[in-house]
Amino acid sequence: MPELPEVEVTRRGLLPVEGAKISQVTIRHHGLRWPIPAALPQYLEGRRLLRLTRRAKYILADIGQTQTEGVLLLHLGMSGRLCLLDRDYPAEKHDHFDLKFEDGRVIRLRDPRRFGAVLWLDNPPMQHALLASLGPEPLESSFNADYLHAQLASRSASIKTSIMDAHVVVGVGNIYASESLFRARIHPEIPAKALSVAQCALLVQEIKSTLLAALEAGGSSLRDFFGADGNPGYFQQTYTVYGRTGEPCRVCSQPIQNIRLGQRSTFYCAHCQPRQTHPLKK
Repeated sequence: MPELPEVEVTRRGLLPVEGAKISQVTIRHHGLRWPIPAALPQYLEGRRLLRLTRRAKYILADIGQTQTEGVLLLHLGMSGRLCLLDRDYPAEKHDHFDLKFEDGRVIRLRDPRRFGAVLWLDNPPMQHALLASLGPEPLESSFNADYLHAQLASRSASIKTSIMDAHVVVGVGNIYASESLFRARIHPEIPAKALSVAQCALLVQEIKSTLLAALEAGGSSLRDFFGADGNPGYFQQTYTVYGRTGEPCRVCSQPIQNIRLGQRSTFYCAHCQPRQTHPLKK
């Protein structure tokens, strides 16, 4: 599934159409994770896409102020991708939704598994059920050591499971959780509430640096992800632990371990990330 860096890379790739007028909306398959609203053409055609923002793994297209204000919410799901095409190429089997602009460019949603979403929000978007209870963005200043320590104080769940909880912080998916914990030298199974403020500070720092490095590399392309321009990401070439079971640790040469946590494969180095806690000095 595309994670926060991949969604942000996609958003940035779509920015060239900010300000462009939508001339046509095409819905080829309504049955995504939730049905695509049949009335979208009447909401969108003839209006301008004023701004593209992101909240967690959702891309929000602000369609502006006319008779009906609203925001188009887009989600890539498990295997979806949004492509910015320079013209209206013939649609393929899994191309379910198009936004065509007056200059001929097209935003196209391709989603083989149909777990993505295209929804119309005509109320303040941050009040929508999908967005209202989300935690802070990991790259913003509100995500800091004091906040994280307070959030983890009563959590007996593992630290990896906890930082993947979007109510705690958004966008730290399976790949980036494993990578960040390795960088912070924290074992993924340690109970979240066992972390000191200093460990939380280090983990926050490494989550931010890992996500920034992934953005710089264009995200991770493991199976389905390509940016809006059709280019893959390259962050997977620098993974320290994720997907490297049995391979030597890049720091100590011990074999990378793989366990299951929260139904997800979890990768770590037993030597660099010892199971017992060693709280850093405050």
